[in-house]
Amino acid sequence: MLEIKDVHKSFGKNEILKGVSLKIDKGDVVVILGPSGSGKTTLLRIINFLERADKGHAIFDDTDVNLKTASKKQIHRIRQKVAFIFQNYNLFHNKTALENVTEGLIIGRKVPKKEAVEMGKNALDKVGLSEKYHAYPSELSGGQQQRVGIARAVALNPDIILFDEPTSALDPEWVGEVLNVMKTIAKEGTTMLVVTHEMSFAKDVANKVIFMDGGVIVEEGTPKGIFTNPKEDRTRQFLRRVLPEDYMVYI
Repeated sequence: MLEIKDVHKSFGKNEILKGVSLKIDKGDVVVILGPSGSGKTTLLRIINFLERADKGHAIFDDTDVNLKTASKKQIHRIRQKVAFIFQNYNLFHNKTALENVTEGLIIGRKVPKKEAVEMGKNALDKVGLSEKYHAYPSELSGGQQQRVGIARAVALNPDIILFDEPTSALDPEWVGEVLNVMKTIAKEGTTMLVVTHEMSFAKDVANKVIFMDGGVIVEEGTPKGIFTNPKEDRTRQFLRRVLPEDYMVYI
């Protein structure tokens, strides 16, 4: 469904991505792990053209797009297929939860308002916010705001949802509710590419785990393979540092 080939990106003299390639099939839940500065977020932003790659291609459903030179028409077509969940919610503070969800449908997708409202309500119901249609972001917890962000993505019915560390800005008490929503939509067959530090989500929900460091993919495999028998020393070092002690027996 989506294949990324030989992606390079530098900011000034700082080379962030050094030839990253990956493939995602329909229904995959792919989790990218790695230390800060490894290029994870930059890769997601390039896939959705929030950043321009210096080099590389993306193949969306057999359509090959140059990530450096893609036209506005090509970018628009890809953004119709891809939804992005930000770390910091990116909600409109002067709009209700329902209005935040319907905005992209009405403005971006030209869905009639009545239909968009029904779609928005269904999406908010799915993330457990049936009683918050008319609440403003200032009236919602961090976890609820992030769930509005997920509802906004789900309502668009994208081919793939990109999650950029969706729990990193949350207080610990709200992390579980967001992860539970992500697990629910994953079980429904939603294709997901997730950058996260939540090891339990990667272990329990993903069908593929990628470990990045220094702008390259160091290792990829099944969760069982990565967490119980990593092949690369760098992967083992990272897991020893981030996993609870009860996991240490495996690596």
